[in-house]
Amino acid sequence: MRIRVVSSREEIFTLNPNERLVHLAFRPSNKDIFGLVETCPKIEVIQLPKSYMATVSKSIEMFLQMQRVQLIEGDVWGHRKDINEYYAIPSSVIEKIKEMKNEGKAAEEIEKKIARESKLNPGMVAYIMNKEASF
Repeated sequence: MRIRVVSSREEIFTLNPNERLVHLAFRPSNKDIFGLVETCPKIEVIQLPKSYMATVSKSIEMFLQMQRVQLIEGDVWGHRKDINEYYAIPSSVIEKIKEMKNEGKAAEEIEKKIARESKLNPGMVAYIMNKEASF
């Protein structure tokens, strides 16, 4: 599973229309979010750093809900955009989630443990758990 890291406004309009997971590494305006949803009609998740989440307007949150796009707080730790435009979620993390689900662990427990171990946000772990069920 890969997250497309977008570091500038100009980059939004050059994205592949099939992108599903996007991390915005800049403070997006309403226009940027509209442009992203228009450019990537299959988008499922937009991830923003914690400091940028507080500046997202209620109208954009409602718009994303209507488009069935999740807005998740989080970071892509240690990722260097100059080397790769995608942040890959390690397969070991996905395997660990599957393993814990098979053991019958509660979703909240899996989210906490995986988030602590992998530095992924619990919201992203929840998305992976739900998405992984359809693999």
